[in-house]
Amino acid sequence: MAVTIRMSRHGRLKKPFYRIVAADSKMRRDGRFLELLGTMNPLTNPAEVKLDMERVKYWIGVGAGASDTVADIIEKQAPGYLKGLEAGRKEKIRSRRAARKARAAKK
Repeated sequence: MAVTIRMSRHGRLKKPFYRIVAADSKMRRDGRFLELLGTMNPLTNPAEVKLDMERVKYWIGVGAGASDTVADIIEKQAPGYLKGLEAGRKEKIRSRRAARKARAAKK
């Protein structure tokens, strides 16, 4: 099951209110979700965002991906967090690739 952190739209016509949820990527936008992580009210100036960063970090840690919009929101709440994770993942891939090449050259 691929988990994404994305926004679910609620509210009335022309009065949107969003929930930030962790959901299975195959579920509908406003359908079933695994956990409610926060809310966003775009009608206030600036937009009011409430986000449980501990749970967001948990879900990202277990492999959930964030939508582009939610990634921007997370980046505003915790600057550099997602970029640091991505850099760490890329470095891990590079080190494994180098080790694999070293083993192949040794044989």
